[in-house]
This record gives sequence, structure tokens and C-alpha cells, in this order.
Amino acid sequence: MRKKIRYAQRATFRDVWRTMELRFKIGLFILLFFVIVGLILPRFNPLDTSQMSTFRKNLPVSSKHLLGTNALGQDIFWQAVDAVQNSLIIGIVVAACSTAIGVLVGLFAGFSGGLIDRALTFIGDAIIVIPSLPILILISSMMSGRTSIMTIAAVLTVFNWPWPARQARAMALTIREREFINTAHFSGENRLKIIVCEILPYVASWAMSNFINTIMVAIGTESSLAILGLSSTTTATLGNMIYWARQYQAILQERWIWIGIPVGLTMLLFIGLFMTFTGYSDYTSRKRGR
Repeated sequence: MRKKIRYAQRATFRDVWRTMELRFKIGLFILLFFVIVGLILPRFNPLDTSQMSTFRKNLPVSSKHLLGTNALGQDIFWQAVDAVQNSLIIGIVVAACSTAIGVLVGLFAGFSGGLIDRALTFIGDAIIVIPSLPILILISSMMSGRTSIMTIAAVLTVFNWPWPARQARAMALTIREREFINTAHFSGENRLKIIVCEILPYVASWAMSNFINTIMVAIGTESSLAILGLSSTTTATLGNMIYWARQYQAILQERWIWIGIPVGLTMLLFIGLFMTFTGYSDYTSRKRGR
């Protein structure tokens, strides 16, 4: 019996994989590359990439330094590994927190209705109209470049959760009058159990799409701040690598690897996230249309 179940599960996975578009599969392979670079390779990093003058400056590519060293005497390869890791941490933390908070608040507001709905909707709308970038610039300026990546992630979470909350609320408003919700209500289930067990599964696929999209927003915002010199000046991120290369005239000195690696990795990461996001969204749309 167990063998039949496992076979059915494998068959279902194969069927789902076959129905996925090529762009979704390519996007997943790109993201797999970044998981290896950003989450696995750092475990083997023997260096503290925040330290300067660890090696001779501007060394060429060699077996010891796979991408050479920069004008600060840092190994570019291992610095890029750390940068990918920290950028992914920012994106994943912001996306996970924003999506979880937004979906739960939106579902609770939409299902509850009345004063609770109006109050939570007002709070979310009030946050939406406040531009997040000036707030981040102000915080970074006050901390003189000592802003930690977790502080940036926390601020981005505060300004991002209302967006999924609005969409989750709209979904809850359309679902709460359905027969199975009334059945659960009359069977004695409390409000929280109905939201988590009955409504949440209906928005799970959309929440995954929002999660992927928010990763792009968070990494893009942090990179923009870093390139302007307003992010943490001691923590390697993809944006900070570009900022440091620009500050030390990497382009004028034709240090193309130093400036090209973070730019190329940022572009590739965004392409992978975008292809995964659009491919998954199209798949869920086709599935709902059946």
C-alpha cells in the first residue's frame, strides 16, 4: 500500500513538472544556483571578507583567488559569496515576514468584518501612503552607515505587509459567504481555526507568488540604498559590492571583474526570481481555470 502511495506521489510530481512552463523551470535552476552560492558555499568560507588588506591588492585571477582581489585587498570570490548570502537573507526575511503578517491580517480583517475590518484596513492604508525609501534614507543617514541588514529588513517588512493584506482581505470577503465556511462556523469551529484551516489553503498559491515578488522588492530596495552609500558599510551585499567598486574607481581602473560580478549576479538573481514568479503565476492561473 505504501509503495502505491509513494508511486502516486511521484507520478503527481512528474505530472505537475511536465505542465510547468520552461521559464519556470529555468527560473528554478537559477534560484538553485543562488541557493548553492549563498547558503551552502559560505559554510566553506575560510576568510573574514569584512577585513581589508587580507591579501595584496588587485591580484589577478589565479587558483588561489578564483576572481582575483580588489583594491581593498579582499578576495572577490568569497566576498561575492557573502554578498549573495546577505542579500538573500534580507530578501527571504522581508518576504516571509511581510507575506505571513499580511496574509493573516488580511484574512482576519476580511473574515471578521465590522470595526475590526475597518481598523485594520485603515492602518494598512495609512502605512501604504507613507513612502518607505525616504524613511530608510533618514534612518541610514542618522546611523552614519552603521545600519544593520536586520534593521533594513525590519523597516522593509513594516512597509510591505499592507500590500498582501489588502489582497488577502479581498479574497476573504469573497470566500467567507461560501457554504463550506458556513458549515464550519455552525459546526462550532472558532474564527481562527476557520481562517487557518478553511480559508488559508485557498490563498496559499497566491501567497507563494507574493513571497517571490517581495524578495525582488526587498533586494532591489536594499541594493538601491547600498549603491547610494546608505546601507550597512561593513556588511557585504550585492549592492555594497557595487558601491565599493564605484568608490574605488573600479571602472576607471578597468577592474571589470570587481564591478562586473555583483552587477551580473544581481541581474541573474532578478531574472531567476522573475521567471519563477511569472511561471508559477501562470501555472496557478491555468489550474484555477480548469
